Amino acid sequence: MSTSELIAMARHNLAHDAKGTMELAPDVVRIPAANYTDPDRFEQEKERIFKRVPLLLAASCELPEPGDYKAMEPVGVPVFMTRDAEGNVRAFLNSCSHRGAQILEGTGRSRRFICPYHGWSFDQKGALVGIASGHEFGAIDKSCHGLTPLPVAERSGLIWVILDADSTLDIDAFLSGYDSLLGHFGFTTWNLFESRTVAGPNWKVAYDGYLDLYHLPVLHKDTIGGGRSAQANYYAWGPHQRVISPNRFAHLAELPESEWPMADLMTGVWTIFPHISIASFMGGGRSVMLSQLLPGPTVGESTTTQYYLMENEPSDADRAAATEQFKLLEYVVQDEDYKTGLKLQTALAAKARSHVLFGRNESGGQNFHGWVDRILAADDTELSALFIGDQMTRGQATG
Repeated sequence: MSTSELIAMARHNLAHDAKGTMELAPDVVRIPAANYTDPDRFEQEKERIFKRVPLLLAASCELPEPGDYKAMEPVGVPVFMTRDAEGNVRAFLNSCSHRGAQILEGTGRSRRFICPYHGWSFDQKGALVGIASGHEFGAIDKSCHGLTPLPVAERSGLIWVILDADSTLDIDAFLSGYDSLLGHFGFTTWNLFESRTVAGPNWKVAYDGYLDLYHLPVLHKDTIGGGRSAQANYYAWGPHQRVISPNRFAHLAELPESEWPMADLMTGVWTIFPHISIASFMGGGRSVMLSQLLPGPTVGESTTTQYYLMENEPSDADRAAATEQFKLLEYVVQDEDYKTGLKLQTALAAKARSHVLFGRNESGGQNFHGWVDRILAADDTELSALFIGDQMTRGQATG
C-alpha cells in the first residue's frame, strides 16, 4: 500500500504547526441536548445505527487459530465470531436452531460448537452436524437448520460484523477506503496484551470525547494532557475520522520524507464510526488502545471495552511498562473522561441546557453528529449510497 496519503497528512500538519494554526469549520454548530437524553431517539439509534452498520467486534489477534471463537451481545444481539479450518472468519447469531438457546459465551477454541441446553452440535461453518437422540427426535433436514450467518469482513487485522442477517450493505463501501490506511498499523501480526470493560455515559457523550483534543490540556492536565496542544486537525473518510494535533509531526521537519517512521505517520486518534477509537502509545513498546464503545441498557449508559494491543510480544520489563500504561489509561478514561461525562449527562437530563455547542475548532464532533442524523434518516435502500467511497475530506464538517 502507498504511504502517500499518510505523508500528505503529515505535510499538512507540519505546515499548520509552522504557522501555529489549524483547520477550522465554517461555523459553530448547535446540537439539541435532547439528542443525548431522549429514550425514544436512543432506541432509534440502536435499531437504525448499531443494528444496521458494520460494528468492529474483534481484532484478528483475538481469533488467531481455527476454532477460536468470541461471543458477545452488542446492543442485546447475541453473536459469536469464529475462524474456520480454512482461516476465514465467520459470524453467527448465537442461537441454537433447536430452541434458540445461546451456544457459546466468552472466548475459547473448539472444533464443534455444542448447545449446552440439549446438545445439538454445529461445525465451524455453522452447519448442524449432530442432533442428540436424533433417532427419537424425528426427521428434519439438517441442511436447513444451521446457525444464522451474519455479514462479516476481516480487513487490516480487524473484524467487522453487521447484526442484521438480511443486510445488503456493502461493508467495503461503508469503510470508505479507511481500512487501507488502518492497514499501515500492521495489526495482522499484533498481540492482545489485556482487556477490560468500563461503564460510561450516553454513547454519544463518550464518543464526543474520543474526537476531542480541545479538552486534553484542561481535563487531563495532570495525567496525559500536560503541555499538550488543544489544536486538532480532522480527516474524514465517510463517517470515519482521524484527529491529530499539528505539532505531533514537528520532529519530522528536519528529516527527509523517506526517513519518516511509519509509527510516527500513524500517530493520533483513529475513530471508526459509530463506536471505535484507536490511540497510539509506547507503554511497553509500540502499542494502541482500541476502545470499543457500545450503548448500554438505558439512554444514559454505555460500556467501553478497552483492548491494549502490542506490536511485539512483550518481555518481562515491557510487560511491566505495558501494565502501568494500561492502568494509567483506565484512570484517565474512568476517573477523568467518563466521570465528567456522567456528570454532564446528569446536567443535560435535568434540562440545564437546550443545546450543546461544537466550535469551529471541533469539526470532528460536528461531522460525527451529522452522520448520526443522516443514518437515522436513511431507509435501508438509501443506506449504501450514503458512503462516499475511497475519498478523504479534511478541515471541516462533512455530515
